[in-house]
Amino acid sequence: MIQPADIREWRDRDVVDDEGRKIGALESVYVSTSTDQPEMATVRTGVPTRHRLVFVPVDDAIVGPGYVKVAYARALVKKAPSLGVDDVLPADEEGEIFQYYGKAYQAGAGGQRRLARR
Repeated sequence: MIQPADIREWRDRDVVDDEGRKIGALESVYVSTSTDQPEMATVRTGVPTRHRLVFVPVDDAIVGPGYVKVAYARALVKKAPSLGVDDVLPADEEGEIFQYYGKAYQAGAGGQRRLARR
């Protein structure tokens, strides 16, 4: 399991799929607002002048030397909900990300956002 204390070290590492194919570079990690455990990451994809950030769950991710391996196929991740590199995830769109990956979604405590960027 990935430890929250290691989050800062993940940035800019290659993110690879379950077969070792490169998806992109890790941009940010989003943790649960209730547990402070990593739940999602954004991966920088696209050409340099047209980057975008796609979301991928990191619950089963494995950190290796210079890479983060996620448990999802590259094609699935590349079609995931995305943001522009300077955009912020609106709270009302969090559920779409979880739904895309077939995961249950429940808002954070008191109806607040579930994900916080680290």
